[in-house]
Amino acid sequence: MSFDQPMPPFNAGDPTASFLSTSCLDFLLIELVPMTYRVTNELDAASSSSSPSSSSSSPAPESGTHGDRSRGAADTAGAGERRLDEDEERDAVFFRLEGLGYRVGLGLVERFSRDRPRFNDTLDAIKFVCKDLWMLVFKKQVDNLKTNHRGVYVLTDNAFRPLSRMSTDPGGHAVARAEPFLWFPCGIVRGALAAMGIAATVQAETNELPGAVFQIKTLPSKQ
Repeated sequence: MSFDQPMPPFNAGDPTASFLSTSCLDFLLIELVPMTYRVTNELDAASSSSSPSSSSSSPAPESGTHGDRSRGAADTAGAGERRLDEDEERDAVFFRLEGLGYRVGLGLVERFSRDRPRFNDTLDAIKFVCKDLWMLVFKKQVDNLKTNHRGVYVLTDNAFRPLSRMSTDPGGHAVARAEPFLWFPCGIVRGALAAMGIAATVQAETNELPGAVFQIKTLPSKQ
């Protein structure tokens, strides 16, 4: 497989051919965030329960989050049973989502850059992420790349695909509720860079849907 678009005719009978709907990633991201909130609270409830009976009953209120698509809905469901405070829950969910994305990013680069020479320059690796990796995962390239040439890179996507289906909240909370949906992509970017030998931290924010800004800070290599 490669980044190049497959040319017709498509041979669906070829046992080595792989076809996957581009909507699969959209559906995954829609479900991933509320599922992670639910699992995080269920695991915490199970680990902190003093008896088997209480641990079996504690996850029940979380079922209300199954149809939710935002952080606010996860706050409402099972609020009375929650043992994690807001900051602890946020950190735990970020750790899970970012870690999942990290493993995905590692695998993507290992598979799709194996025929390319190793990047010797960090900027070239960042450009690879902005063009090839972004096109592969999000079906478009990054709209803008800026750097201070001291290890900080800012990637701007004015129509970030995972946020493109979100509606604007009349109460003005849409941006805050969209933030957890950036944690998995942050992990993808960090994992992709790690696969190319670049240690970095990745943060993302959105000020107006569906735009997103990713900030990459490379870490000095250990001698």
